[in-house]
Amino acid sequence: MNDPIVEEVRRHRMEHTRKFGGDLKLICEDLRRIQRESGCRVVRRPPKLLAPVKESQGGTQTTPQP
Repeated sequence: MNDPIVEEVRRHRMEHTRKFGGDLKLICEDLRRIQRESGCRVVRRPPKLLAPVKESQGGTQTTPQP
């Protein structure tokens, strides 16, 4: 199944990756620059911690805490 929106996002992501030769550090720096220049407020939320639950056949499972 081809989704034109997903394909467009992937195309832009690949163009951005090629622009920096796949250098993750440079890609992240550029994305942070774009984020800063956008003027949009960035919200940071604390991570949701996972609580261990009783063991089952596959080993220990975790479930998200509210």
